[in-house]
Amino acid sequence: MSDERPAQEGSATFRDVFSQPEFRALFTASTLSWVGDYLAKAAVTVLVYQQTESVALSAAAFAASYLPWLIGGPLLSALAERYRYRQVMVTCDVIRMALMALVAVPGMPPWALLVLIFVATLANPPSQAARSALTPQILPGDRLVVGLSVTTSTAQAAQVVGYLLGAAIAAINPTTALLINAATFALSAALVRFGIRDRPPAMTAAHRSHLLRETGEGFRIVFGQPVLRAIAVVVFSAVVFSIVPEGLAAAWAAERTDGALDAGTAQAVIMAANPVGYILGGLLISRLVAPVRRVALIRPLAVLAPAALVPALLDPPPLLVALLAAGCGFAVGGLLPVANSLFVRALPDGYRARAFGVMASGTQIIQGGAVLATGALAERFAIPAVVGVWSAAGVGLMLLAVLTWPRPETVAATVAAAEADSVAATGRNPHTPAMPGVIGERGRRRHAVG
Repeated sequence: MSDERPAQEGSATFRDVFSQPEFRALFTASTLSWVGDYLAKAAVTVLVYQQTESVALSAAAFAASYLPWLIGGPLLSALAERYRYRQVMVTCDVIRMALMALVAVPGMPPWALLVLIFVATLANPPSQAARSALTPQILPGDRLVVGLSVTTSTAQAAQVVGYLLGAAIAAINPTTALLINAATFALSAALVRFGIRDRPPAMTAAHRSHLLRETGEGFRIVFGQPVLRAIAVVVFSAVVFSIVPEGLAAAWAAERTDGALDAGTAQAVIMAANPVGYILGGLLISRLVAPVRRVALIRPLAVLAPAALVPALLDPPPLLVALLAAGCGFAVGGLLPVANSLFVRALPDGYRARAFGVMASGTQIIQGGAVLATGALAERFAIPAVVGVWSAAGVGLMLLAVLTWPRPETVAATVAAAEADSVAATGRNPHTPAMPGVIGERGRRRHAVG
């Protein structure tokens, strides 16, 4: 098969992406797991509170699901590089299925619930790292950008659906919600096992060292390589500002009701606005904007994300706050899938899972830190002032980030070097389909670097 490709590639469509049988299986499995996870989070908090009548323990049950990312996300993600991606995902799903079924056993003491939830969520980093590393092997070229946009937008929607269903079912019977979550993991494992082709591990036995050293290599490649470092800075900066309206929504709504909305409704509208904007931005920009233009939009969207929240300084009513949050979400939704796709293509195959662990853990820590910092500031200053000044500082940070963005020649050279490393390691051209015949009638063109 020839390697000749046109200089530019046309935009992929949703049909192109979902025509890939492996992607359909991976997408469905991921969606089931996400909905089940959020459903379980809502149910577990209710279950623990019913048993203990302790708000602190109920909150601890919710927070337990984030601890693995904070204390060992990169290390656990590095495990995914050592084994076959399909094997990692199926094993993690089966483990989570069994543990969540145990959580649903009546009469389980609260301390046992917390331990089981924590152990179950230890499977999240390697499973998600394997999925992230496998996706570019299934979706070549511009299909990767569209696939990532669909996936991340669906994850946002799954959060809303999962929480609503979880709260509704848990109000009747929390055990039912937990059993549903266990069932979603069982279905996910079956879809991955029978719907995704087995592939050899990204890291051979000959290349293994100590797990801590392998984890350190993930940090070194992300922050030691200029293009990857620039993308990481933009992604981390985007999430550190976009999360603030959600984190302060309850207090903001309580302090600034204008008669049109009660505090509870205002809080819900503010919290939902950012995910809705994210979904719209991700889907519209990935589908309607040409691939080359999308890469060029990274820098203006990066500045727009915090800039959209600067008018909070004017102390707008809740509906306008929601519009500002939606604007920020739109910019982040348009930015992240494109940046993530570029990040993946600039990584050799053998580092993708580890790099994902670094980025996912960093995102969790940064978002939590941003909410804690702005919450502490809001104890002393008005919330609109805190959000407005915080976002204005973000505009300055983003301007610095985009002014130091690597030159196009540097980006192209980095992507080409990563592809060469992947070909040397796997013997497969990353632009060719992962398995014969999956491109389909409309996809026989060569896939170029975006």
